[in-house]
Amino acid sequence: MKKLIFTAALFTGMLFVGNLKAQDAPAPPDPNAPVMKFEKDTINYGTIAYASDGYRYFKFANTGKEPLIIKEAHGSCGCTIPTPPKEPIQPGQTAEIKVHYDTQRPGHFIKSVTVTSNANPGTKVVYITGDVQPNPNAGQPATPAPAQQATPAPATNTKIQ
Repeated sequence: MKKLIFTAALFTGMLFVGNLKAQDAPAPPDPNAPVMKFEKDTINYGTIAYASDGYRYFKFANTGKEPLIIKEAHGSCGCTIPTPPKEPIQPGQTAEIKVHYDTQRPGHFIKSVTVTSNANPGTKVVYITGDVQPNPNAGQPATPAPAQQATPAPATNTKIQ
């Protein structure tokens, strides 16, 4: 009886493990899926002035056979804000993802934008890089304080007795 229970448990365990492996197998890629093809994977801002225009545009095309839908686009930090198109991009059409970098952060930067879509592959990472010059007004007060004149102490008319 013990052998029968052991054999049944072993057989059930093998079926369970076999079922898990079958679920782990990746689905074959859809040959009709949209494909997001970027003109550039990296946009170099170059050296730019402090507080200058921080907008750049990633141009891409849908080279697949079905409409491309961008589900989400997010920057690697709060200083990088992407704005993807809201409408589906039809096969053969092009579109842009607008990216704004906060140029009030002096120094060198390398930031990423992760785009999630129904394309094959479903996630694409693009990059922005550049150098923001130092703030030319750094160390100076934003508004100079007006010059103040010393006011004389009020006169008192008290007699000492």
